Amino acid sequence: MSICFVALPQSQDDADEFPIKNNFNNVDRSSTTKCSTELDLHRRIRLINYIQKHKLTPSNVGNLTGSESFFTSDEYLIPVIEDDPLFQLDFDDWSDDDKAGPSTSTPPSDLPSALRHIQILDKQLPQAQNNFIAEIINDPGPSAGEALRDDDIHAVMIQDKVRTASYTSFILTNPILFRDAIVLDVGCRTGVLSLFAAKSGPKHVYAIEASGIAEKAKKIVHENGLQNVVTVIRGKVEEISLPDGVDHVDIIISEWMGYALLYELMLDSVLHARDRFLRPNGGVMAPSQCRMMLALCEGSKIVKDRVDFWNDVLIYKDAIVDVVSPESVVSEPYLLKDLHLQTITSRQLEFTSPLSLTSTSPMHTKIHALVLYFDTFFTTTGEHLSPDRRASIGPGMKEREDKRVISFSTGPTSQPTHWMQTLFCSRTRSLPRRVGTVVSGTFYCKKSEVNSRELDVEIHYSVHKGADAPTSEVIVQMYKVH
Repeated sequence: MSICFVALPQSQDDADEFPIKNNFNNVDRSSTTKCSTELDLHRRIRLINYIQKHKLTPSNVGNLTGSESFFTSDEYLIPVIEDDPLFQLDFDDWSDDDKAGPSTSTPPSDLPSALRHIQILDKQLPQAQNNFIAEIINDPGPSAGEALRDDDIHAVMIQDKVRTASYTSFILTNPILFRDAIVLDVGCRTGVLSLFAAKSGPKHVYAIEASGIAEKAKKIVHENGLQNVVTVIRGKVEEISLPDGVDHVDIIISEWMGYALLYELMLDSVLHARDRFLRPNGGVMAPSQCRMMLALCEGSKIVKDRVDFWNDVLIYKDAIVDVVSPESVVSEPYLLKDLHLQTITSRQLEFTSPLSLTSTSPMHTKIHALVLYFDTFFTTTGEHLSPDRRASIGPGMKEREDKRVISFSTGPTSQPTHWMQTLFCSRTRSLPRRVGTVVSGTFYCKKSEVNSRELDVEIHYSVHKGADAPTSEVIVQMYKVH
């Protein structure tokens, strides 16, 4: 079974960036019979990067013997093409049969077969995606209702291209970081991140999951033939123990983010794992940093559909999770909270932040809400990135990044994610709308005393219409994120 999710190039323009694809069918197989090297994971990665970097012709490829120095050089473990989809193929399924499913035969021992199978996997990728997701969601287990509900959630998360591609890209394009490392996946769910990590040459991956879906994760790991690399441990990370002799891990990966970033507060458990298990010097958190951002939002359609429709003033006590259109954002974003996962503490997850938002809309616009979203960053060093480092906003739109950094944004101008955005509607129904109007005040966020998974948010703000206009009274609104 394949565990590939990131789409390969969809157009000829995209394909032109991947010269290796255009060489497959032209390789003279008779001229390459002398190549008989065993291609393990890292040799395959080096081979792909070497071809990408030097733009080899079919005849050049045909002359490779497997004894070339680049097959052992760490220089070619560094991706030549950012987010190269060829690294996200399941190398363990290599065979020479274009129509065959996943192969149970041994991997190819010669270079031409290896090159040919990259092309075959390219063709099989869409069906492999569907098969993987279907296998996850089609086995409801002992409690059908609960399992179907959980599976539905996990299927949505897996199919979130921004989320899955970002984690996959970080794991599979940093083989030097993961090679021979001990990896801890906190809250592994169905084990997808652990499976990706297992493909990057770690010493071992420990996947921790407290819920019953851990049993499904064990099954998926076994069916992928990775039970010698990935160990699924069912239990809370606060209570489990790692095997004897494993005192620290080198990398902690976790997809802990919720609505408004902190909903569900799974981050508490991730920080507990960091303090218990992460190697003190040089250990890496993935992701390494998240930022909570706030902006003014016109939001009239969402208010009409989600608030006015019900004609219920009580709904103003609830934050609304929905997709906000880019044109409805009428201010630059304001950084509310910068979470550096290497150093932040659980106590700091309850916070107070000033806010100051200036209307930028040139049109006569009413402002109905404040919109909150978050940006996420992955670094190989765990370094703290400065606020002027902006997150990528989606395929086709992001600028080329430092190779050490992978990022994504859940903001309105980015490709939509399953996290969407969180809106705090104004009880005054609309704020002043002239250009240059400033909304300033204080944002309070804390765990709910009633349900620790939920957030209580309190926003105090006043409106400054201009130098010659008086400042409005302070408005206080309280919300629940749940």
